[in-house]
Amino acid sequence: MFRQIFPATLVAFILAVSANAFAAQDTQNNTLHPLLTMEDAVRLALSSDDPYLLQPTARAEALADRAVAESQLPDPKFRATFANWPTNNFSYTQEPMTQIQLGLSQSFPKGDTLEFNRQKRKALAEREQAIRDLRQREVVLETRSRWLDLYYWQAARNKVQTSRQAIAELVRVIEAIYATGRETSQDVLRAELELSLLDDRLVEIDRQSAMVRAHLARRVGMSAANRAVPDLTPALRHPSDIAPLTDLLQSHPAVLIQEASVSAADKDVGIAAEQYKPGWAVNVGYGARGADRADFATVGVVMDVPLFTKKRQDKRLSAAKKDRQAARLGRDSMLLDLKKKLDSSYADWVRLQERVNLYQSVVIKRAKETTEASLASYQNGVSDFAELVRARLAELDAELKLLKLQNDRLKAQAQLLFLEGEEDA
Repeated sequence: MFRQIFPATLVAFILAVSANAFAAQDTQNNTLHPLLTMEDAVRLALSSDDPYLLQPTARAEALADRAVAESQLPDPKFRATFANWPTNNFSYTQEPMTQIQLGLSQSFPKGDTLEFNRQKRKALAEREQAIRDLRQREVVLETRSRWLDLYYWQAARNKVQTSRQAIAELVRVIEAIYATGRETSQDVLRAELELSLLDDRLVEIDRQSAMVRAHLARRVGMSAANRAVPDLTPALRHPSDIAPLTDLLQSHPAVLIQEASVSAADKDVGIAAEQYKPGWAVNVGYGARGADRADFATVGVVMDVPLFTKKRQDKRLSAAKKDRQAARLGRDSMLLDLKKKLDSSYADWVRLQERVNLYQSVVIKRAKETTEASLASYQNGVSDFAELVRARLAELDAELKLLKLQNDRLKAQAQLLFLEGEEDA
């Protein structure tokens, strides 16, 4: 009778109350320090002076300056010459052809080469801006994923610690009963084994949490990464349907990067085509002579005429066109990759919700019922203590699995938002 009433009643009390006691303790601990919400983590990651985010902006500004510089005419060239100077006395007035010549020349690149250079640098600057936008999305996605990992391990630790506390109470109860000779040593050893295994789980959870915090600290700083996260399940904006998401891929920064590369390659084709046109330069000069002799003035034009183009201009134009085609193929390949990622993430998101619903409506309920049935059987002397422990741990595993499914679904949702884009990200 004692085995049926006292141990079972205490077991029921432990299993039902210890979770609430630990949860209250955990809530009290969390109030002592500010919590790190997902929104706070994203805001810190984007507002930090991260070189990963600042580098494309610096390159874009450099390319914008280079676009202005490379669209200007070359500097004029000044020439000063002492011509036909007699070497016997170096007299300026002795010989009629002795001159002091001053000249100026200005070259003009072929066709619209300067304009194409400007447009190319502008396209490359736009590419860097798209790289910056892509990196911002990547930082948001990475920060959310790391935060969700931290949330999972914190929640998992709470659940395992609760079960560990319950098993520890059971160990003390079974040891007390064993001391009176009403239980076997097998029950004591079984309880102690499960307690040790739960301790190992806690050590592994702490290891995983430390690794996640180290990764998260890369974006938000170690001080913020060491803060606890809220216990409530985080909320993310609901993504659009699959059809609008597919259309939005055209404006994804990863595609815009390739689009800018196509534009820059197109300008290279224009530059190569301009090389068939002649480049030219204007020369002006003035020769001063001594005594009463008349001075000389000179005006000339120099042109380079591209007559033999087969192995130079033709090859350069062909190479530029092939580079442009390669850039277009890269853009098309990127679109296909994003479409594959979208389809995969969307299917993952939908199916994970189905599994979450199944666990919430069926699996968790069955696990709790199994624990209650095992408790009743143990109370009535039908089953042993090991069966009760197995049922309790199976319920813990089901709760952890549900937590993991919810976390994975939120990660898939974050991936969809990465593909869709957000105005506030």
